[in-house]
Amino acid sequence: MGLPFQHALEEIRLIQFRCFESLVFRPDNHFNLIVGPNAQGKTSLLEAICVLLRLQSPRTSIFTPLISHGRGGFSLEGTCSGRHLQVRYEMGVRKLRVDSVEQKSPRTYLSVGRVAWFANSDGELIRGGSGTRRRYLDFMGSQIDPNYMPHLRAYERAWRSRNFLLKEGAAGKEIHAFDKPLVTSGEALATCRQAIVDALKPLFSQAVKEISGKEEAVTLHYERGFQSDFHQELLASESEERRFRHTLVGVHRDELRLLLGGEPAVTFASEGQQRTIALSLKLAQVRLLTEQTNAAPILLLDDIFGELDAERRRRLLENLPKEAQKILTTTDLRANFGDISDIAIFEIAQNQLYRKK
Repeated sequence: MGLPFQHALEEIRLIQFRCFESLVFRPDNHFNLIVGPNAQGKTSLLEAICVLLRLQSPRTSIFTPLISHGRGGFSLEGTCSGRHLQVRYEMGVRKLRVDSVEQKSPRTYLSVGRVAWFANSDGELIRGGSGTRRRYLDFMGSQIDPNYMPHLRAYERAWRSRNFLLKEGAAGKEIHAFDKPLVTSGEALATCRQAIVDALKPLFSQAVKEISGKEEAVTLHYERGFQSDFHQELLASESEERRFRHTLVGVHRDELRLLLGGEPAVTFASEGQQRTIALSLKLAQVRLLTEQTNAAPILLLDDIFGELDAERRRRLLENLPKEAQKILTTTDLRANFGDISDIAIFEIAQNQLYRKK
């Protein structure tokens, strides 16, 4: 296998997206810095790139908050790796185009570009609930396997329908009508998540060593939300489900355990160790996406360097893949980056973007 192909965003146009009435951004193919004070739209610009390429935001699970205040919808369009993409959202309807051809399914659309997102909120991967860690796995799975998102959506539909019927006290026949799609999609998701974690483990261990500068006894462990026979466990839990009025077994209860010396990292890791673990999870994600797809994802790093000590900052920058397009935001250019001679610099102020060098 040759050197990884580079996903590269050539241009993005935002219309009525968050704080932007209209904006055009044309990044360099390698290293880009967007500089500006807080609350000027830096994060929203990175979010727009993620929505354009992956049809999902790292900040919200629904599209409505992405619409500029007082507007009826938003539009994003741009060119990535030579393909033209457009997503429009209006009146609750999403429309997709690839090279000006309307797409009935997102499959072709989502094959065009891949991304990895780094943010200060990544500490929630350690401190947050299990749903945060499942979304971390889902974000990788959706970019590695084109069947992952269809399975996830099918599972969520069956799970929500089943929970609704349990809350309503419906007959067993009605509830069990959703067992088959729940089990089929759930088993497929569990298999994919397990494969992701198995492939992630050595990449994560290496990333921890690179970011911390030493060996750390930090490990990952994937726990499924069912033991062995998903369908039989559903049937066995029926009386308890009726008591609690929701589905008690399934991949919606999966957990990615983060352990330090065999103990929960959330309890036993220091603040510095937690930062190292969060960065390492994201760096391992980048490397896994590159390995699995033979394509370096676009790296979106949202103002994370001010929270890092100089040594972690240096080690992270050194270990980001050189072939990847990088788009970073910061409030303080010189303090965080030192030599900026080979970096494209953009300044953002009052929701406008200017190329500085």
